[in-house]
Parts: sequence; C-alpha cells; structure tokens
Amino acid sequence: MLADATFWSLLALIVFLAIVVYMGVPRLIVSALDKRADAIRSELDEARRLREEAQALLAEYQRKAREAEKEAEDIVSQAARDAEALSAEAAERIGEYVARRTKMAEQKIAQAEAQALQEVRTRAADLAIAAAERILAARVKGDRATELIEKSIDDVRKRLN
Repeated sequence: MLADATFWSLLALIVFLAIVVYMGVPRLIVSALDKRADAIRSELDEARRLREEAQALLAEYQRKAREAEKEAEDIVSQAARDAEALSAEAAERIGEYVARRTKMAEQKIAQAEAQALQEVRTRAADLAIAAAERILAARVKGDRATELIEKSIDDVRKRLN
C-alpha cells in the first residue's frame, strides 16, 4: 500500500508539473520577475540620475556661495577704501579750514595792531602839538608866536604821520 500511495503521489506531482508547464506559469513567474527587475533597474537609474542632479546643484550652490563670499569681501574692502578716502578728505578739509581761520585771525590781529599804532601816533601828535603850543605861547609873544606855533604844528604833523 505504501508503494501505491507513493506511485500515485509521484504521478500527481508529474501531472501537476505538466499542467503548470502547459499553462505557462514559469513564463508568468519569469515575466513577473523580469518586470520587477526592470522596475528595480529603472528605480536605480532614477536614483542615480537624481543623485547626479543633486551633486550638480550642490556644486552650483557651492560655487555661488564662493562667489557671494568673494563679492562680500570685495564690498567690504571697497567700503574700507572709501572710508579711508573720506577720512583723508575730511582731515584735509579740516586742515584747510584751520589754516583759513588762522590766517583770518592773524589778519584781524595785524589790522588791530595797525589801528592801535595809528591811534597812538595820532594821540602822540596831538599831545606833542598841544605841548609845543604851550611852550611857544609861554616863550614867544605876538605875531611871531602865532607864526612859529603854526609852523611847529605843521612840522610835528608831517613827522608823525
């Protein structure tokens, strides 16, 4: 009985395998596996393509970052140069302003000195004239005195002015 069951099991297995082969199940399995392999391959290709795009974008962003950093450095250095130029210009203007103000002050001082000197001379002349008049009036009398006084006054004025 054991041999009969084994025989019939073997026969059923062979029939089953024949039906499976006849129905094309192996082709379906191979076809399904091929489709799955193609899908995996296309996903890998897509992933590779996306990776390459990401690397290209990363390289571009790194390049732009370097350019932006260089541009920022250029802007900072230009600002430093501009600040130095403005500082030098401001120092020059301040120097010119101080020189102008000093010159004006010196001119005013010289003018005041000249005016004071003129006033002293005028006052001295007036005092000398008055003194000469008194002395001559006391020593000389008459027409001769008037003539001498006027001549002396003219002499003093000419010499002092």
